[in-house]
Amino acid sequence: DTYKGVEEVDGEDYYVEKEGERGAFYCVLDVGLSRTSAGARVFGVLKGAVDGGLDIPHSNKRFPGYNPETSDYDASAHRARILGSHVSNYMQQLLEEDNDAYKRQFACYLKEGIMPDMLEGE
Repeated sequence: DTYKGVEEVDGEDYYVEKEGERGAFYCVLDVGLSRTSAGARVFGVLKGAVDGGLDIPHSNKRFPGYNPETSDYDASAHRARILGSHVSNYMQQLLEEDNDAYKRQFACYLKEGIMPDMLEGE
C-alpha cells in the first residue's frame, strides 16, 4: 500500500522515492536478447513497471517522445502512445484506404464493436 505508483497515465517521468523504513521493490531490467532501440516494446514494459511502483533505474531517452537532437522529452507524445493513438490513426487510415484490409486487420476490434474514435488516444 505504500508504493502505489502512478494514479493517472500522463507519460511524465516517475521515480519511486523511499517512504519510511522500507524502500520500494528494487528491480533491474534484463532485456536479454531483445533489441534496445528507441521506442522498443521492452521500454513500454519498463514504463508500466515503473508507473506501477517498482524501483527500476532508467532514463527516458528510449521512450517514445524523446528527441535526441534537442534532448527534450515530450510526455504528451508518450502518453498518446501508451493510450494507443497510433493504433487509432492506423485504423482510420486503413478504413479510408482499404476497407477489406481494415476488416482483416481489425477483425477482433470489430467483433467487440470498437471503432477508431473509441480508442483513448488523445
